[in-house]
Amino acid sequence: MENKILVTRSSMPELDEYMNEITPMWDSHWLTNMGPKHKKLQDNLCEYLGVENIDLLTNGHMALELTLQAMNLQGEVITTPFTFASTTHAIVRNGLTPVFCDIDPETYCMDASKIEKLITDRTCAIMPVHVYGNVCNIEEIERIAHKYELKVIYDAAHTFGESYKGKGIGSFGDVSCFSFHATKVFNSIEGGAVCFKDKQLGAKLYELKNFGIHGPEEVPAVGANAKMNEFCAAMGLCNLRHVDEEIAKRKAVVERYRERLEDVEGIQLNCIQNDVKSNYAYFPVVFEERLYGASRAEVFDKLAENGIGARKYFYPLTNTFECFHGKYDVTETPVALHISKRVLTLPLYADLALEDVDRICDIILGCKY
Repeated sequence: MENKILVTRSSMPELDEYMNEITPMWDSHWLTNMGPKHKKLQDNLCEYLGVENIDLLTNGHMALELTLQAMNLQGEVITTPFTFASTTHAIVRNGLTPVFCDIDPETYCMDASKIEKLITDRTCAIMPVHVYGNVCNIEEIERIAHKYELKVIYDAAHTFGESYKGKGIGSFGDVSCFSFHATKVFNSIEGGAVCFKDKQLGAKLYELKNFGIHGPEEVPAVGANAKMNEFCAAMGLCNLRHVDEEIAKRKAVVERYRERLEDVEGIQLNCIQNDVKSNYAYFPVVFEERLYGASRAEVFDKLAENGIGARKYFYPLTNTFECFHGKYDVTETPVALHISKRVLTLPLYADLALEDVDRICDIILGCKY
């Protein structure tokens, strides 16, 4: 279908800019293994994100999984089911048990008021997720973690470039993990990063991402291969130059959506948080059929009929996945279940024309009653 609009489209630099960035590789033949592009991107991101230390990995999932492994945790990790599969799978693949906390009905992040009752003598960490660019209740999570001596690992995949009360979002918790996947606000085609304070943890993480190798004849540990290659790092360097401009364009799209859909009965729009500098990563809309007169499924199908891709994000909840059948009780996270059955994320990317936003809104509003 002509004029098909996808839910997202990757930001890319001009071809000449990327070609100029990768041309030196044809002289050096240094394509991977922490080369000069990797090092430069690492330094630039450390400055841009306002963090003490950062390490780059092949993707955001390995950032989460290897962080947990580097921490050598055992027992239970309190997390949220309202997230992408990666968050829960990283916990399980480390032999840890996810304990699911319900979410706040406005921010869709972990409801910090429900964390303490989930803590047992087996709890070792909290893994909250900043959802849609909404920031978790950082102060309360920090208070609880300090009180019970728990580690905090933030899944910050949705919050690249954001700040909270003037501090880069990656500077909170023991660790914050980012995804630089092609669908994100900032991408390196594929990629991820871990922001951390403890340099010993950083050394362990580096060891794990590089086969446990310390030198040509020294391999004291067992590790994986999670190194970012130079082509991805080069794309990251290019996109980082333009990310503020891209975020400004996304803001204009979000503002048009709000102008058209705000105060419509039966629609809940994403909250606007105080003290948060947003990156406008996603535009979730929750449809309450009883009030709106149309269900999420009906709106989704009508958009699809018109060549517009929305996404049921996040649906299904991770605690309902087939691979975990019978292990978790979804009724223990009723708010997450309610939102997951009603939410759509609408198309949002920097180059989405405002005329197309209007067309999307016209279709949505046409579904009402």
